[in-house]
Amino acid sequence: MQSILKFGMVGGGEGSLIGDVHCKAAAFDRRSAIAAGCFSRDAAKSAATGRKLGIASDRIYANYEEMAEKEAEREDRIDFVIIVTPNNSHYPIAKAFLQRGFHVVCDKPVTIEESEARELEQLAEQNGLLFCVTYTYSGYPMVKQAREIVRQGELGEIITVMAEYPQEWVLNADKLAWRMDSSQGKSCCVADIGVHIAHTVKYVTGLEIESLCADLQSYGTLMELDNNANILVKYTSGATGIYWCSQVASGCKNGLKIRIFGSKGSLAWEQEHPDELQLALKGKPLQVLSRGRDPLYPGAQSFSRLPGGHPEGLYEAFANIYSAFCSELAALKQFGKVDEKADYPRIRDGVEGVRFIETCLQSAEGGSRWVPFAHS
Repeated sequence: MQSILKFGMVGGGEGSLIGDVHCKAAAFDRRSAIAAGCFSRDAAKSAATGRKLGIASDRIYANYEEMAEKEAEREDRIDFVIIVTPNNSHYPIAKAFLQRGFHVVCDKPVTIEESEARELEQLAEQNGLLFCVTYTYSGYPMVKQAREIVRQGELGEIITVMAEYPQEWVLNADKLAWRMDSSQGKSCCVADIGVHIAHTVKYVTGLEIESLCADLQSYGTLMELDNNANILVKYTSGATGIYWCSQVASGCKNGLKIRIFGSKGSLAWEQEHPDELQLALKGKPLQVLSRGRDPLYPGAQSFSRLPGGHPEGLYEAFANIYSAFCSELAALKQFGKVDEKADYPRIRDGVEGVRFIETCLQSAEGGSRWVPFAHS
């Protein structure tokens, strides 16, 4: 029987939506269980969350530095740490745990500065550590099916990509949330949801961005950072793309939609209807593929959990990422080998996400000029 991995969490205290999702998703397949944590800067709140999760009192820590130091000294130390704190704290927390030999799972964007992300990438590589960045939507089976359709050449040569991610929550905000605070980051909309567009498109198509032109706006008086972005993209293959992300789109909840148009056909996927994938091939009727009902490529089918008509959503997508990460970590512990084929987003994806944000900001600050997208 495979042993259950132990994880700790930094952030995710009472009232945290994404922290709760991570904690439950990591334990979804009983591949890992929480054993330690520092859940809030407020020691009392951290202790309350830890008690609720059933964590031993001596493994509920006052701050992440203490957690990294004391867990490193334990014989039953955690195997990996999950970081679900505001963006500007990801870098020092991840660095503290990497330097003590812990594998890391971090929410996106992995850092504020690209130089920081590169440093974390180097630290992980030098120490033989896994580093997962939770780009959620790559965990959906039908996104994996879309990737396989493109890989198999069913769409032919990719001509253009249309992708959007509208939300309305900033319109409804009556106070400054940390994502909106210019003292805690350089971008709101692009850093929060624009990177999801960029990663999902890259994951599905494999297209590399050559250059981009970004027009970023901040509507309203509550915040200085961007809350609406229009981004034109040129890929190294000659294909083009249009990305729109917004947090001031009235009536929109969480509307990520990806459309890929090729010389032989097109496909479309929507996050709010994640179990379906629209496929239009030249000379054939329009198809709507249904997860759990229709046959999928093996790489996508292996991540499908329930029969058709039983919706799978955000928890399952996160759990798929954690399942792949834990599988590789367990194999690494047992055999000492990294499996690069394990299907989850890695620190290199995190580095590229930060570069995407910085390039968009550079373009917007220069009057929405075209800016080269430098690849590592």
